[in-house]
Amino acid sequence: MTNIFLINHNLKGVHVNRFLIFISVILIIGVTSTTQVIAQSPKIGYVNSAKILAEYPEAMEANKKLDAMGKQWQAELEKMSKDLQQRYEEFQKKEPLLKDEEKRSQREELVALEQKGYQYRQEKFANDGELAAMTDSLLRPIKLKVMKVIETVAKEEKIQFMFDRNEQIIVLLYGEPKYDYTNLVIDRLKRGK
Repeated sequence: MTNIFLINHNLKGVHVNRFLIFISVILIIGVTSTTQVIAQSPKIGYVNSAKILAEYPEAMEANKKLDAMGKQWQAELEKMSKDLQQRYEEFQKKEPLLKDEEKRSQREELVALEQKGYQYRQEKFANDGELAAMTDSLLRPIKLKVMKVIETVAKEEKIQFMFDRNEQIIVLLYGEPKYDYTNLVIDRLKRGK
């Protein structure tokens, strides 16, 4: 009877050992695959492009030039507007004394001055005007340089996706500050690397 008991007990031990080995293998596979999934998860970061352009000396210099140009053109536009206003007020004072032909002639001159001001505004400040063209020609190379540095930082930090988070464009709704690479990009730009 003792022998049968021992055999039965040994069989139970074998089943328990096989079960433990099976569970151990499953756990090892689970841990290994979880580690691989975690290792393969994309690394994400973000920058604030507005801050980068505000602190990058080349961009600051380009913006100063654009502001100066815009102020100069705005001053010219204001001068044209004041001239038109002054001539209109003079016309209103003289109008009762003018003959019909003179009234028509001066009205045409006022309309021509007004259209000249409008045309000047369009040439300088419209979406396809001189200021837009100058902005593009001055800032495009700077933006390309910034993009290259962002790409370099992303590759060095092994970041698969880099988002932009600034006041004008909200692509990223939340980001932990430890994933903000803005200052690293600014530093690289300022050092010229």
